[in-house]
Amino acid sequence: MPDPSNASAVPGADEKTEVLPETAVQLVEMERLQSELAAAEERAKGHWEQYLRALAEVDNVRKRAAKDLESTRQFAVEKFAQDLIAVKDSLELAISNRERADADKADLASLIEGEKATLRLLAKAFEKAQIEEIDPQGKTFDPEMHEAMMAQPSDAAPNTVLSVVQRGYTLNGRLLRPARVIVSASRN
Repeated sequence: MPDPSNASAVPGADEKTEVLPETAVQLVEMERLQSELAAAEERAKGHWEQYLRALAEVDNVRKRAAKDLESTRQFAVEKFAQDLIAVKDSLELAISNRERADADKADLASLIEGEKATLRLLAKAFEKAQIEEIDPQGKTFDPEMHEAMMAQPSDAAPNTVLSVVQRGYTLNGRLLRPARVIVSASRN
């Protein structure tokens, strides 16, 4: 048996003592790295599952929004239609009264008041639906909002709206129908 005090005399003995600590450090480091890798893989798996859940939730939100949009499209004019029904009822009543007026010789003032009431109902329905009237009388002609029916020589500045043939309308700032107008032209 070799003498332990003379371990340096044994060939390769110093090498073994040096290799063992390095191998042990490498093994400890490898175990630590494997442990970190397993933890990272677990976190990645959790993140992947969260991503899939979020993706499914976004898809569900998109489908709900599409369904809501379609429903809104189908019933967007429902309230406006209800308001217009009241206008139709009022017009029918005015016609009915006019027919009876011819028979009964009722006064014209009450018929005119009925028609004015109908117009007020319609104006209220337009207001609720955010339909605004374009009345460019006396303003400068705007080709995006007005349609010139004719130009008429006038003392007014050129391209001034002299009269409105048919009013225009916008819905939430978007043109529904341009105002049809007569504009001024310079006298030659």
